[in-house]
Amino acid sequence: MKPLVPPPPPEKLLASCPHDILLRLFREVGTTHQGRYLHWDKLRHLTPPEELSAEEWWLGIKLARHQQFRTIPLRDLKGEPFRYTLPDCVLKKLHHIDSLASGRLALSGQVATEENRDRFIFNSLVEEAITSSQLEGASTTRQVAADMIRYERRPRDKSERMILNNYLAMQSVREVKNRPLDFAGLMSLHRTLTAETLEDPSAAGRIQQPGDKRVEVVDHRSRHVLHTPPLAETLQKRMGTLIAFANSEGDEAEFMHPVIRAITLHFWLAYEHPFVDGNGRTARALFYRTMLQHGYWLFEFISISRILKRAPARYARAFLETESDDNDLTYFIIHQLGVIEQALDDLETYLARKASQLNRLEQRLRRSDLNHRQIALLSHAIRHPGHAYTVKSHQNSHGVAYATARADLIQLAEAGLMIQRRIGKKTLEFIAPDDLEERIR
Repeated sequence: MKPLVPPPPPEKLLASCPHDILLRLFREVGTTHQGRYLHWDKLRHLTPPEELSAEEWWLGIKLARHQQFRTIPLRDLKGEPFRYTLPDCVLKKLHHIDSLASGRLALSGQVATEENRDRFIFNSLVEEAITSSQLEGASTTRQVAADMIRYERRPRDKSERMILNNYLAMQSVREVKNRPLDFAGLMSLHRTLTAETLEDPSAAGRIQQPGDKRVEVVDHRSRHVLHTPPLAETLQKRMGTLIAFANSEGDEAEFMHPVIRAITLHFWLAYEHPFVDGNGRTARALFYRTMLQHGYWLFEFISISRILKRAPARYARAFLETESDDNDLTYFIIHQLGVIEQALDDLETYLARKASQLNRLEQRLRRSDLNHRQIALLSHAIRHPGHAYTVKSHQNSHGVAYATARADLIQLAEAGLMIQRRIGKKTLEFIAPDDLEERIR
């Protein structure tokens, strides 16, 4: 992508700023413009407030931001800290995310059953595995990748292996979410993500060592270097700082919102770029781990990589804006909060659509030639894919004769709406097919 125009140094602008202008900047200029937290690369194209130059306007914005900066332990190559602010646009997004991800989003109609919950989680893990891998260059169709995972087929190439690895890593994140992060756990996560995909297999689960040539982030089109990571000699200590930060809660004086902590860890690991490959996938998996660790259970059901894949240049730009402007992490935080909001909104839209589809299916069933007992059973089966029904259970549910219950179920099986099988010599079992909705349509 095109390099950003670097901001003018605030120190030089401050030294040449007239006193009356400086007073006006303190009084009138805030951290944002019309609610937007802008980088100089964009701000310079806008019309500044009356009687201010673009540079003076930028100085006022920087002065306001410096007053609100909160620092984190991450340091750049010069030893300068990274920091962030909490403008209203960030607080608004955090409130929106908290109100959705802490449970307000109505999942009861779709995920209340164990069968549906497991299916939702499987689909979201597959979606994240595919799109996170595609961001790093994997290429295969969604259906082929999903079938590979569902039927446990061995990967046929590197792309499929990347996707399977990502799926296994996301599963492991769910399993270890309540444990403190440690170095061995982080290396295990990377090893899972990169198994059988690296030119040097021994590099899986190992940070680059002193003397290793560091892997730079390069724009594949222009060959322009976008990011030069810290020296390999410093990685062991720097990773220790990252892990300590991941496990710290802070006191009331230095509270960091859990979502911002998760986003910061995403950026931090990507900035350190400690591995020869798989840094982006590891960073995103670490984000998920942190969100689940802090009780954001809804993140088992969403994929951020699917949103990132829609606009990968914006994802890259958020990194560059932070690095090019005073190590201001706010740019990356705002971008990621937007991604999270979009993922949650997409889930809410999907659930509303599914609820509407279920209502239409039930209306169609009521207009069919099926009796009320069969309609009730199918309404239950739609929400419980894979559930097994017997003649006895159907008989008990509706208080009818055995022969009537048996006839109900056999008729549904003959219509292709149930899968009939025999258990033992006498017992018939009727299974709700996974694609029952499609069969009813």
